[in-house]
Amino acid sequence: MKFKLRHMEVFRAVMLTGSTNGAAQLLFVSQPAVSRLLAYTEQSLGFKLFEREKGKLVPTAEARLLFLEVDALYERAVQVDDFARQLAARPQGVLSLCTSPSLALNFIPPVVARLRETWPQVRLRYHTTLISDMPGELLARKAELAVAVLPLENPNLSTEPLVAGRMVCIVPEGHALASRRSASLADIATHPLILYSRHIPFGQLVCGALQHAGVPWEPVVDIERAENACALVRAGVGVAIVDEFSVGGPGWPGIRVVPIEEHIPLTLSIVRSRYEPMSRLAQAFIELLKAHAARWA
Repeated sequence: MKFKLRHMEVFRAVMLTGSTNGAAQLLFVSQPAVSRLLAYTEQSLGFKLFEREKGKLVPTAEARLLFLEVDALYERAVQVDDFARQLAARPQGVLSLCTSPSLALNFIPPVVARLRETWPQVRLRYHTTLISDMPGELLARKAELAVAVLPLENPNLSTEPLVAGRMVCIVPEGHALASRRSASLADIATHPLILYSRHIPFGQLVCGALQHAGVPWEPVVDIERAENACALVRAGVGVAIVDEFSVGGPGWPGIRVVPIEEHIPLTLSIVRSRYEPMSRLAQAFIELLKAHAARWA
């Protein structure tokens, strides 16, 4: 490129001030440096930018036309500089996020609300996905961050534990277990069971706990999402075992949460690609997420 950004800056300064001395003061450089660069610029371009008349620099017709383009470019550069300063002060832009479906019911919404309150100019692209699909989402750049409610192991992903949780039993209000401070799996299994399908990780987790406790079981309804379990429990179909994050807020009136005596642990994790640098917006969201998780714990 013959006409480089530094050349444009010097040329614009001379056009504005009318002299190399004025341009030097505007740019905080020496007058000889401006003169040398101006002469080099004219040589590179192949035409004169200024005529020297009685010690003054008079712009040529070509210089006046060129100045219109350079000044417009400079104004755009100032806008970019202002934008960069704003980014330094507060994140903005678009964040792509995916989470386990159950986290969308109660856990994630307050974090999104806080994000919007703090940075109203931020746009969030948010969807839920199965744990088995999260690696593909992250590595294909369909999401920058994921929040998983069960362990996710992949050599191409970075996983950071966020908060520990557990599976709980949910029953309709007025149910025989509703007044209990806790219930064993054996107690729970005496009632009609609404359980996760065995082919998904939640189902495998619950089935493993029931087997370990030596409790026979037979579900009356197989489900794949926590909101289905909550709706069925509230309708009086039976009792269910779900993760505590799906029912830990005020979103399900008519349902009581009963702790399970056998500990069935969960660990929420923040997951992202190892090969992508994390944006400042993603970092800001993670800080809000950690603050929310600390209050939850």
